[in-house]
Parts: sequence; structure tokens; C-alpha cells
Amino acid sequence: MNVLYIVLGSALIFLIAYNTYGKFLSKKVFKLDDKNITPSIEVNDGQDYVPAKKGMLMGQHFSAIAAAGPINGPIIAALAFGWVPALIWVIIGSIFIGGVHDMGSLIASVRHKAKSITEVIRQNVSKRAWGLFMIFIWITLVYIIVAFTDITATSFVGNVALESGEVVNGSAIASSSIMYLILPIIMALVMKFGKVKEGVATLIFLPLVGVAIWAGKYFPVALPIADPILAQKIWGTLILIYCLVASIIPMWLLLQPRGALGGYFLYAALIVAAIGIIFGGYTVNYPAFTKLADAGLGSDFWFPMFPVLFITIACGACSGFHSLVSSGTTSKQLRVETDAKPIGYGAMLLEGMVAVVSISCVMILASNSPIINKAPNFIYATGIGSFMKLIGVPVVFGISFGLMAFTTFVYDTLDVCTRLGRYIIEELTGWRDIKGKLLGTILTAGVPLLFIFQTMKDANGNVIPAWKTFWNTFGASNQLLAALALIGISVWLVNSRRESKVWLVSFIPATVMFVMSNFALLIDIHKGWVLNTGHPAIPYVSLILVILSILVSVETVISIIKNKKTPIVKEKIK
Repeated sequence: MNVLYIVLGSALIFLIAYNTYGKFLSKKVFKLDDKNITPSIEVNDGQDYVPAKKGMLMGQHFSAIAAAGPINGPIIAALAFGWVPALIWVIIGSIFIGGVHDMGSLIASVRHKAKSITEVIRQNVSKRAWGLFMIFIWITLVYIIVAFTDITATSFVGNVALESGEVVNGSAIASSSIMYLILPIIMALVMKFGKVKEGVATLIFLPLVGVAIWAGKYFPVALPIADPILAQKIWGTLILIYCLVASIIPMWLLLQPRGALGGYFLYAALIVAAIGIIFGGYTVNYPAFTKLADAGLGSDFWFPMFPVLFITIACGACSGFHSLVSSGTTSKQLRVETDAKPIGYGAMLLEGMVAVVSISCVMILASNSPIINKAPNFIYATGIGSFMKLIGVPVVFGISFGLMAFTTFVYDTLDVCTRLGRYIIEELTGWRDIKGKLLGTILTAGVPLLFIFQTMKDANGNVIPAWKTFWNTFGASNQLLAALALIGISVWLVNSRRESKVWLVSFIPATVMFVMSNFALLIDIHKGWVLNTGHPAIPYVSLILVILSILVSVETVISIIKNKKTPIVKEKIK
């Protein structure tokens, strides 16, 4: 079968969903209305609350939520379980769970003066639930930063030899990445002080991203460290220092212009993939299902696929981290309420397409291909390189382009995570001055160093990357965060629209994600304490997350029972 049919079919399903289910969510569930003044307009402090045009905010939001998730997770899952289970979860998850979660988090935050999803829970559930949820989120953010920092640092170290004999140099990718981070700062200064319009600035600086990719191999940045493992840890430290700085400086100086550049760059990656898939004539080679021949759809297929599939693919189907972006930074920049449909729901479906493209990079591989043993980011980059070759682009540049696309996703997420972690510490301590900013940022960016500098080993004593060690725990905590956010959205809908049953659109997905995520965390606890495998911290953290999620759920049930006894207080919608 030609891969084209599967990818085009997926795109058509997403398009139909956007114009049907997305419309239902906008008009019937969340009742978006541009007459309501958004917090970005009402506050507009030039720092965090800054109204942004739909295109720029869409790019920033998309590149922030996507990260390595819609590349890493789908590739790992497709290799492990086959491309069909991965594809089905991405499509169903994006439309009915992830899209509802993202759009709900965004508009709930906007209706609560751009407060975080945690504040939505405090106002609609209880202060105790808010405190528990805040701790849960901060732990999840640390795991996200550890996983994505480590996987980004791996791209900067060593060389990868291609079958053609050409070499992709890690130091060249590092150089291109540094140049990429400098470009949006210059773009911001040009726009602010040179009075250059966003469209013109984008036309100037977007091609320079391509120049940065090309120039990387001529100006490589390599650390003077012979040991590649130590070099990777140092790169991880430098990335965390970058996160510390980026999370404190004003949004207009880095986050917004980089979001615009990153968004368009990632759209370009999707277009390149589309060209390759349409004209490349690639056929499906990888198995649709794995373990079928000997298991006959037996227990070793369904388990551990349930629940591992649902936590391996987070971004691309449903991701709790998205609620933090939607309610942490995006809601403070939303100009009008109706922009929540393309930015909240549309961006989630677009991320689903990134996941579909990632899965297609596996589908075109033979089951015995040596490439399947490479890291997921390299499998993705190899696929993108193959697609770009069709339009005359050298394979090395194409793979570098793919790796930069991957790194672009990650950079946006890393500093947004750090900024969100800072917000949480500020809210918990009540310190909203420079003292709170520094403490929150140092804690959020500093704790991951404890894990980055540890040497991880598998059961056979082989050194493995930190991201691989913590990926499942990160995925489970991330999906459980989505479940708790959906519970908060459900309670808000119950309180504000009590005469309606619209809360079911978020409560049913919340139940699915709650069960699957806790199931996966219990497996981690069993592996750590019974089978004696994995990092020793994993079962302890998993147990803490399970307990926190149960306590938040209990608080939610108590809140709903109490609210049923009180008069209805409808949310004011003009």
C-alpha cells in the first residue's frame, strides 16, 4: 500500500473533525464570543499579558506544545506495537481527547482572567486540590525538562555515518541551533525599534533559518571534551542555563518571534514531508501489528500495549503539558475568543499530523532495517531527508533540516516549561517579585541537573540515555496531568452550565486518561520494587503521582456533591 493514501486519509479526517467537532466545541460547549474582552487586552502589561496576532500566536503555541513528543512517542510506539495501533490512537486521541483538552484549558483560563489551569481547579474544586495539583504539575515539568534536555543534547554530540558514506556532524547541528536562537532576538529588536511589521520580518528571517542549517557544518561548535557522555551532560547543562535566561526575559524579546519562526519552520517540515509522500511513491514496509504471528492477538500483544501505547504517544494524541501552555502563556496573549478554535483545537490536530508523518517515517522502513535501531529523532530526520532528496536537496542537508525541526520543537517547550515552573513557584510562595522569579526559575531548571549528571544503565549494565530511562514515567505523569486538567474543565462546565450535559465531552476523556495513566504508573512501581529494574527514583515518584491524582479526584467528588446543594451560578457570557 502507498503511504500517500494513509497520510492523506488522516489529513482529511482531521480537516472534517476541525469543521464539525471543532465547530460544536466552539458554539455549543465553550460558546466563544468576541464581544468578551480577553485578559491580554484588559491587562496588556507588555511583559506576560501581550495580545498577539492569530498567526504569530498559532506558531508560538504550536511549536511550544509539539516538542519532541509527536516525533519520539509515535516512532517508539510504531516500532514496538506496529503502525496501525499508533495511527488509530493519534487520530482518535487528537480529535476527541487532546483537542478538547487543549481548547478547554485555553478558554477556561481566558474566562478566569488568564489564570493557570490550577487556578481554575482552585476556584471550581478547592484550595487543597489546587495545592496538590500544583505539586503534581511541577514534578511533571521536571520530568519533561529532563527528557527533552537530554534528547536535544544527544543531537549535539558525535557523528552519524550514512549508508552513502556521508556524515551528519553533531557539532554542526549545535552550531545551527545556536544561530537559530540568536535570529528571533534580532528579529524582535528589528520589529520593536525598527518598526518593521511582523510579516516583513518573517519574510526576512525565515530564510535565514535555512542559512543557519547550511552554515552549521562550516562553523561547527564542538566542546573540547573527548568523552562523548560527559560532553552530552555539559551540553545539557548549557541548555538548562539557556532555559533559565529565556524563561525570565520578556515574551516579545524571544518567545513570540521565535514562536513565529519556529511555527513556520515546522509548517515547512510538514510541507516537505507532504511533497515526499505525494511524489515519492513510498510503500508501507513495516508491520501493521507486531507480535501477531506468534501471539495471535494474544496477551503479549494487548498487554503491555494497554496501557503503554497511551502513555508512549502523549504529544500527537493528548498531552497534559498542553494545558500548561494553553493556560500559562497562550491565554495571556489570545486577542479574541474565537482565535481559541484554530489555536486550541486546530493546533492539536496539526500536531496530530506531525505524529502521522513521524509514523510514516517508520512505515517506509523494512522490519530488518538497521535504521530502526537508531534514536527516534534520527529516524524522523532520515525520513525527512529522504523526502527532501526528491526535490534535489542533498541528504545530509535534509537530515540536518529534520534534526533542526526536532530541536526547534524542543527549544520552545523547554523554556516554556521553565517559565511555567517559575509561575508555579511564584503562586505557591506568593513571591511575585524578582526574588520569586529567580527562585522559581533556578529550582525548575536546577533540579533536572541531578538527573542529567547521573549515568543511567539498563539491566545488563549498558549506559543508556536519561530520556530513555524516564520516557515512560514522563508519559504516564503527562497523561495523568491531562486527565486532571480535563477533570478541572469538567467541573468548571458543571458549575457554569449546570443545566447542560456538555461536561461529558471532557469528563469521558478524563476517565480514559485517568485509568490508563495510573495503570502505567502502577506498572512502573511493580518494575522498580518487585522486578528491581529502572532508575531507583522512578517507583517513588510514580507512587507520589498516583496518590496525588487520587487525592485530587476525591476533592473533586466532594466539590461536586457540595455544589449540587448550592444555587446555580452561571458564568457570564455576553
